[in-house]
Amino acid sequence: MKKMGRLWVFFTILAFLIFGFGCATTTVEKQEGAAPETGAAVKAPATVEKKAEAVEAEKKAAEAAEAEKKAAEAAEAEKKAAEAAGEKKAPAKEVKVVTPQIRALESIHFDFDKYNIRPPDREILNRHAEWLKNNKDVKITIEGHCDERGTVEYNLALGERRANEAKKYLISLGVEADRIKTVSYGKERPIDPQHNEEAWAKNRRAEFVIESQP
Repeated sequence: MKKMGRLWVFFTILAFLIFGFGCATTTVEKQEGAAPETGAAVKAPATVEKKAEAVEAEKKAAEAAEAEKKAAEAAEAEKKAAEAAGEKKAPAKEVKVVTPQIRALESIHFDFDKYNIRPPDREILNRHAEWLKNNKDVKITIEGHCDERGTVEYNLALGERRANEAKKYLISLGVEADRIKTVSYGKERPIDPQHNEEAWAKNRRAEFVIESQP
C-alpha cells in the first residue's frame, strides 16, 4: 500500500509538471506568433500612404489634362472669332495721295518787273493743271513774290498780278476757279536774302501751296 501510494504521488507530480510545461509552451508560441502581426500593423500605414499618393498623382494628372484641353478649345474659339471678324471688316476706303513729283508743287519765276508767264514756266503750269484735274479734291493757294527792289506797295501789287496770271493760266487749262486762291507777299518773304541779281531772280516767283487734299 505504501508503494502504491508513492507511485500515485509520483504520477500526480509528473502529470502536474507535464501540464505546466504544456501551458508554458503555448504561452511562448502565442507571444512569438504575435510578432508578425505587430510587424504587419507597423507596415500597413506605409502601404496606405503610397496608395494615397498614387491616387493624388493620378487626380492631378487628370486635372492637368483637362486644363490643357480647355485651353486648346479656348485658343481655337479665339482664332475662329478673329477670322470671322476679319471677314466682316469693311474694306478700307481708298485714299488719294499726292504723287511724289508733285508733293511740293514747283514754283515758277518772272523777269524783272514783269508778270507774264514765260515759256519754260508754262510747261510747269501744264503739269500742275494735269495733276489738279486728276485730284479734284485738292485746293491750292498761289503766292506772288518779288525781289527787294521797289517800294512795298508797288511790290505787293506786282506780286498780286503774278499770282493772278498763274491762276488764269491754270483755269484756261481746265482747273476750276473755286479751287484756287491768290495772295501777294511782295518783297516780304525772299527765299535768298542776298543783294545780287542771282538772289533777285530766285525771289521773283509764284509759289503753289496745297491747302487741302483727300
